[in-house]
Amino acid sequence: MDFFSILTMIGGLALFLYGMHVLGEGLSKASGGRMEQILEKLTSGKWKAVLLGAGVTAVIQSSSATTVMVVGFVNSGIMKLSNAIGVIMGANVGTTVTSWLLSLTGIESSNFFVQLLKPTSFSPILAIIGVGFLLFSKKDKYKNVAIIMIGFAVLMFGMETMSSAVKPLADVPEFRNLLLVFSNPVLGMIAGLVLTAIIQSSSASVGILQALCATGSVSYGTALPIIMGQNIGTCVTALLSAVGTSKNAKRAAIIHLYFNLIGTIVFMIVFYTLNAVIGFAFMDAAAQPFGIAVIHSVFNLFATCLLLPFSRLLEKLAYMTIKEDPSEYVRARYIDEDIKVLDSRFMNNPALAMEQCRRVISHMADTAQESYNKAVSLLGGYVEEVAEGVIQMEEDVDRYEDVLGTYLLKLTGRELSERDSQSLTLYLQSIGDFERISDHAVSIAKACEEMWRKEMQFSNKAQEELEIFTRAIQQIISTSLKVFRDEDTALSYEVEALQAVVEDLSVEVRKRHVKRLRKGKCTIELGFLLSDIVTSYERIAAHCMHIAVNMVQVREDSLEMHGYHAEIKERDTEKYRHLYESYIQEYALPEKEKNKKNAENR
Repeated sequence: MDFFSILTMIGGLALFLYGMHVLGEGLSKASGGRMEQILEKLTSGKWKAVLLGAGVTAVIQSSSATTVMVVGFVNSGIMKLSNAIGVIMGANVGTTVTSWLLSLTGIESSNFFVQLLKPTSFSPILAIIGVGFLLFSKKDKYKNVAIIMIGFAVLMFGMETMSSAVKPLADVPEFRNLLLVFSNPVLGMIAGLVLTAIIQSSSASVGILQALCATGSVSYGTALPIIMGQNIGTCVTALLSAVGTSKNAKRAAIIHLYFNLIGTIVFMIVFYTLNAVIGFAFMDAAAQPFGIAVIHSVFNLFATCLLLPFSRLLEKLAYMTIKEDPSEYVRARYIDEDIKVLDSRFMNNPALAMEQCRRVISHMADTAQESYNKAVSLLGGYVEEVAEGVIQMEEDVDRYEDVLGTYLLKLTGRELSERDSQSLTLYLQSIGDFERISDHAVSIAKACEEMWRKEMQFSNKAQEELEIFTRAIQQIISTSLKVFRDEDTALSYEVEALQAVVEDLSVEVRKRHVKRLRKGKCTIELGFLLSDIVTSYERIAAHCMHIAVNMVQVREDSLEMHGYHAEIKERDTEKYRHLYESYIQEYALPEKEKNKKNAENR
């Protein structure tokens, strides 16, 4: 085996690993976060969790990716540790699918259709179709399918290149002597462990072992302990991902290690005891890719069936290894629990990371809305604890904005689908609007505090007008939040109509205040406070309008902000007019009809 053969083998390995990476990325994008949502929600039963873990891993072709994802879920509090155990076990079973696919390369037959079953035969067809989709399709859905096809083709080409490059090793005595060393179970396990720990993929290391089978020099006696070591080595990825996480996340990673370690020890004891008594004839036979796949699957099924009934004991063992801290029982503020879901591990799966961001922004929006509701409740009577709550919620919203902004900016460097890219733009814009809404809530609370300190009070008529105005703002906030959550651009008509009504109300409330001031029924100082509150209302409505406009712009890729008002009326004048008139009636100020000319001119 000369230098160029070694170079070819390394190149084949590089293509193999890259193909596996591309295949996993494509499948992850195509799932659009749905696999992760299933993993998160449907883990109530042990066997159900195992099946889900196996299914997801079979799809994304990486038990390490599934386990790291589970560590992230446990760390963020989405998944309980007890539910994670079954998923981790299932991930080990699911990863055997790769070895079965790779074993198909060994199919030998002169029959055309049988030959076509070989991945090396049909992968070029997939590559051609995939490249066609990638070059000529503009839809993300087809591009993701293309990436999956190309990834699979590259993976199989890399596998075939490796196999061809290592075939000459069969005639090298030094190589055969080296493999004899690995027939020692302990040394074989260490070799498999180190290889898998370095490349951080048991599927890839099993694939390399299957490629070495092409030499005909690898016996089953040599291959078996290496496979056992590979299963332990794959735990390194999860253990690394658990650094700096919560104690429960560390326990999830340690359970993965214990599962493979205990399973390997028991399997090796049982297998070599039987071999000593019975003497398995196949141990000295040359290993085949198909046989490697069988051993890999049998071990993982054996370990799962053996340890699943004792999952509670595994959990206790993890708690004994990583002991409880009394401070763990101290309940953190809900904001800390909420932000936990923005786990850096999810960035490797942008679709999932975007879904987590959407959830946190939704909670941020709820907090901003609650801060407004608490602030306006102070108009009916100042309560210091409520005012402090408004300020605390504003600080929470500020923290949401800081954490979300940082997380979203990091995501801009990832490869996002077109829809996720649009959503990211929308989220970055919207978090600023939600933060400003809570700022204006604090301004309203401070105006109420000043009135309380100075023992001032609005007149009955001013209070009635503010009550109506307050309800209009509550509705525009609720509607804009619904536009954001449901991505319902049709509701933007309602936000637009409410925004117009708010503008009318602000003009009318100020006008009425001036009249009361002239009649001596109100003071200038109260007028300043009323103006501050009305200004806060106007700005809150403007931010709500901005949220709705951003949704329309991002989802329909349509309008500039300044052209939105004219465009929305032009698209459906009758619908807009009907909404505007209904809101004019609903929020009409007492003792005076709204100016009908305003309605007619709109």
